[in-house]
Amino acid sequence: MIHFPEYENNIPAGAVRTRFAPSPTGYMHVGGLRTALYAYLIARKAGGAFILRIEDTDKAREVPGAVEVIMDTLRGAGLDFDETYTQSERLAVYAKYAGRLVELGGAYRDGDAIRQKIPKEGSTTFHDAVFGDITVPNDSPSMNEGVLLKSDGYPTYNFANVIDDHLMGITHVVRGSEYLSSDAKYDLLYRAFGWEIPEYITVSPVMRDASHKLSKRAGDPTYDDLLALGYVTEAVLNYVALLGWSPGGEKEFFKLPELVEAFGVSGISKSPALFDLAKLRYFNAEYIRNMPPEEFYPLAKPFIEAAVGDEYDPREIAALVQSRTEVLGEIPDAVAFLRELPDYGAELYEHKKSKVDRASSLAALKNTLAALEAQSDWSRDALYDLQARLAEADGVKNAAVMYPLRIAVSGRAVTPGGAAEIAAILGRGETLARVRAGISKLESEV
Repeated sequence: MIHFPEYENNIPAGAVRTRFAPSPTGYMHVGGLRTALYAYLIARKAGGAFILRIEDTDKAREVPGAVEVIMDTLRGAGLDFDETYTQSERLAVYAKYAGRLVELGGAYRDGDAIRQKIPKEGSTTFHDAVFGDITVPNDSPSMNEGVLLKSDGYPTYNFANVIDDHLMGITHVVRGSEYLSSDAKYDLLYRAFGWEIPEYITVSPVMRDASHKLSKRAGDPTYDDLLALGYVTEAVLNYVALLGWSPGGEKEFFKLPELVEAFGVSGISKSPALFDLAKLRYFNAEYIRNMPPEEFYPLAKPFIEAAVGDEYDPREIAALVQSRTEVLGEIPDAVAFLRELPDYGAELYEHKKSKVDRASSLAALKNTLAALEAQSDWSRDALYDLQARLAEADGVKNAAVMYPLRIAVSGRAVTPGGAAEIAAILGRGETLARVRAGISKLESEV
């Protein structure tokens, strides 16, 4: 049924159209990202349109700059939207349809506001693609006669989203389970206007534990927090897609184009999904390790420079840490020894597996120092070969030479890379200085 041709004659038809409709109240939380992702996947798989609609009718809760954050976040995640709308720019539209709804008997005036009219008897049944048919008694508390248009002319969410979904030709509505109790009221609005009802796709909440939803106020990370911690976009999207959706089969790693091909509403679970940071870390590590070096470098560079400034070549350090990095935020601590040798104890030179102790380490470092002072080729491979030759000459395993040198140049029991790799980055002068310091440390205790 057409009520206002100036709005309804141009409704897109014949294609799948989904929307992500956030309120500009802060950063993107994980549940919101999942809703946006599912809506995007449904649209793209069908060759349809993905729409961003800013639902800013609650001005008291609006956070300055949040709209830009939402747009930047979606673009940064690769969830490009085809159209953008802002509800506060459409107040005249809602006023017209609220007035028409009163004429149709689906609403009534209550002072300067307009409220939805709910049948006093019977029940309302609606269909959800995940939860099936749900019947709600019309006298239940969730079927209260809520305000649709406030006295200030602003619509409530329950009214504006129905009007916009229809006028924008939305065919599939993806949203959280907190709206499931309101779907019956939405259906009554659609029926009152004589409009086709879109397909509801309700996703269950993302939980911190068995009893609590993820919450920024409780300290749970937002999408932006995860990126700042060093989780990469591809890993986050992959993991978030699997929070409440099963692709079937054994495959668990999906790039965004693969998710588009694999995604199906039938795989969405009714059960809440548990957000497991350890599992996300597992996904992140795999994505980092399999990432082409030219993609890893720009992601790692800010974290490297935070630790070592511009003293060393960040590309060399990126190559050193990539295979040993699970989360980018671990890089600064892992490479901080490059900028400044930590104050370490001589006990680090004792290592049973490498069959070294303080005395053998001192002897190895003295031999190594003499060889390094005569070394002209300071490449990683040349330095490695040098250590291997020293070990062979002394009749010991490589570790008996390489382990003490690694401790001397790093001051760390665990490092991203071996002695040759570290020495090549440090350069000749700094390496020799640290080896001499290690010898002095051992001589004072042996």
